[in-house]
Amino acid sequence: MSKTRAEKAEIIKRLKEKVEKASIILVTDFKGMSVAEMETLRNMLREKGVDFSVVKNTLARIALKDSEFEILSDHLKENCAFVFGYDDPVVAAKVLKEYKKENNDFVIKFGAFEGELMDEAKIEQLSKLASREELLSQMLCTLNAVPTNFVTLFANLLRGLLNVLNGIKEKKA
Repeated sequence: MSKTRAEKAEIIKRLKEKVEKASIILVTDFKGMSVAEMETLRNMLREKGVDFSVVKNTLARIALKDSEFEILSDHLKENCAFVFGYDDPVVAAKVLKEYKKENNDFVIKFGAFEGELMDEAKIEQLSKLASREELLSQMLCTLNAVPTNFVTLFANLLRGLLNVLNGIKEKKA
């Protein structure tokens, strides 16, 4: 079923909006996936604030034009589904790798991040990094450890001084 020119223009407009907001775009192959499997993947991604779109390559090329993700255009062949990560680029890669563990037929083709083309190996490396929330949590633990250690150290100094003073008191008594 062919789409009208107006429908295609609307698809391109929505795609361009996603491209402009995205910090990372990953491209997957959905060949051989059932509707239920695609819906499962879509839901996993949606829970993490990541979008999943299946679009014709020609429309995607138009939407990617003049963006930092234009480098993807030359590699779009056959079936392509697009994953748009926004706030934290690691999240999209983590969800796709997690889904791939459960579905061996699922293929992550390539992606783009900060104007650089990424192959599956680079996407795998990205998925192993700590997410933004994990990094913030580690930083807060570190920042919390400094005052805690200071209080403990200060308490030990005071305890030592108190022991010395008690010793002097006992000698004089």
